[in-house]
Amino acid sequence: METLEKAELCFPLLNTSCKKRTRPQSESMLLYILLSFISFVTVVLNLLVIISISHFRKLHTSTNLLLLSLAVTDFLVGLFVMPFQIILAEPCWLLGDLVCVLYYFIAFITVPASVVNMVLISVDRYVAICYPLHYSTRITQKRVQVCVLLCWIYCILYSFLILFDNLKQPGRYNSCYGECVISIIGAVDLALGFIIPISTIIILYMRVFVVAVSQARAMRSHITAVKLQRSVTVTVKKSELKAARTLGVVVAVFLMCYCPYYCVSLSGYSIMMGSSINAFTDFLVLFTSCLNPLIYAFFYPWFRKSIKLIVTLEILRPNSCAVNIL
Repeated sequence: METLEKAELCFPLLNTSCKKRTRPQSESMLLYILLSFISFVTVVLNLLVIISISHFRKLHTSTNLLLLSLAVTDFLVGLFVMPFQIILAEPCWLLGDLVCVLYYFIAFITVPASVVNMVLISVDRYVAICYPLHYSTRITQKRVQVCVLLCWIYCILYSFLILFDNLKQPGRYNSCYGECVISIIGAVDLALGFIIPISTIIILYMRVFVVAVSQARAMRSHITAVKLQRSVTVTVKKSELKAARTLGVVVAVFLMCYCPYYCVSLSGYSIMMGSSINAFTDFLVLFTSCLNPLIYAFFYPWFRKSIKLIVTLEILRPNSCAVNIL
């Protein structure tokens, strides 16, 4: 009986060790395969975006610089955060209290950085649509670089603020040895990590949608010929649908992936490894790093062209960076 009890502990030689929470082997294998696949796809997709924008000179624009920053952030999530999430799916944490806190510290830098980059992209598109004549003077590469730097500084300070007590004393919220539990300031995380970013994105994209529709209708009102009017009507409807689709996809994906996490956080549920609820909500949040390159880059024609050049190794040819990819 004693041997059986020790076998259920994370560290059988320690009386203060946590008991293992058993999970069906089929469920564990499915979880590991799914997380590994998502991590691999996230790294590959974002790496393609990084290579494309960095290599081809025609893509060195202010807007693409923001896409590059988003891709770098999501690449780091797929490379560092997601693999540790696989370890967190285990019933026991074997890497110590310090590594546990450092993992969450990195996660609370990279994941919010992805969200902030999404906000910067929405600001860029807002200026481009609503103030097209002033776009080149207001959105310059130097200003974009400063904004990206401020984004990372903000996320580092954000991570320090959220995890201050945990960094000061790693493992202070663990009830037993072999556990990875942290405590965060829920109100601050909810406001800075969810409410402010999603409100900003919704407001800016709604403004962009309204301006795009009004401009299209103004153009249509000046057309008198019936044939031209019909052709413009079709174009206007397509542009309206495209704007609505982009707005809907961005907001819906963000809400779908982040709402479950913050609902669990507001309920007072502890962020604990090995629990099914935590694994599911964390998976949804990290999954946005895989979806971002699809939403922001995959539908661009230049991205599909650049993928073909990368896969066929055409980029290794001399002066391939000067190819007109647009």
